[in-house]
Amino acid sequence: MTTRRQMMAASLAVLAAACSPKSESKAPGGRKAIRFATDWRAQGEHGGFYQALASGEYAKRGLDVTIMQGGPSVNVPQLLAAEAIELGMGSNSFIPLNMADKQVPVKAVAAFFQKDPQVLIAHPGTGVAKIADMKGRPILLADASKTAFWVWLKARYGFTDAQVRTYNYSLAPFLNDKRAIVQGYLSSEPYQIEKAGGFKPEVFLLADEGYPSYATMVLAHDKLIAAEPDTVRAFIEASAAGWKTYLHGDPAAADALILKDNPEMTAALLANAREQMRKYGIVESGDALTSGIGVMTDARWAEFFRVTSGQGVYPKDMDYHRAFTLDFVKPKA
Repeated sequence: MTTRRQMMAASLAVLAAACSPKSESKAPGGRKAIRFATDWRAQGEHGGFYQALASGEYAKRGLDVTIMQGGPSVNVPQLLAAEAIELGMGSNSFIPLNMADKQVPVKAVAAFFQKDPQVLIAHPGTGVAKIADMKGRPILLADASKTAFWVWLKARYGFTDAQVRTYNYSLAPFLNDKRAIVQGYLSSEPYQIEKAGGFKPEVFLLADEGYPSYATMVLAHDKLIAAEPDTVRAFIEASAAGWKTYLHGDPAAADALILKDNPEMTAALLANAREQMRKYGIVESGDALTSGIGVMTDARWAEFFRVTSGQGVYPKDMDYHRAFTLDFVKPKA
């Protein structure tokens, strides 16, 4: 599930009709209609948004939210740029920075994952006790990852492109080679490996090693931010409440909506996702512990930009502040 969240195909045909920018902004009952496009098919990592929908958190704040699940033919940045949706999900900090680099007037307004769930996975008992031990070993990466977290790994650990092997979402090459490392998503590949391989793999969460990317961000067009800040604020507040109860309350109603949208999902996978998000503090850790779910900080964005611009991903003189706003999620002093 790793870079399926980063795959941004060119075609928008799947959502073209539903996402017409001419859609009415008011829903029945006078509520504000919001189309929120996620970064992949419905899953536990979207649970807080589905919880906010199922529990009425959006409705009681005057919003009529439609969650539009993503997939290989859904390009969230393009939809936002075209104002074909009101809000969209950003998988990682590269997404809004890429848009800022291209002068697209879209910003991150909240980050519901303080930790990007990106992991590297190794076989047990092979001498890999930390990420630094992976230097020189073959690492299975999807194409999109080579211009994303791989940039940070090379800068941090001195990894080289000679280590890269292609990951096409089949775990067979990893299972057949004990020296191999494979990228993964915290709640997906480790679970699949344990089921298919019959062993518990070694899992290394990049965020716990200092990877500064946010994940599961809410992105909004500058026009919406300027014209309807109360709408943006209401969505963020409702989503934060949804995440709180999805992780610590009864998730049944949200899970039912997820399973309806994505029949390939299972109750076991949803339960595993919640367990991993709680265990690793994906939503509730760092600044979120003191400033609330969804918070972002300038210092965190500055660090991410420093590393990536230092590797040539962005011009060093680019104004990274164009990628986000703290107006809705100010950290507490």
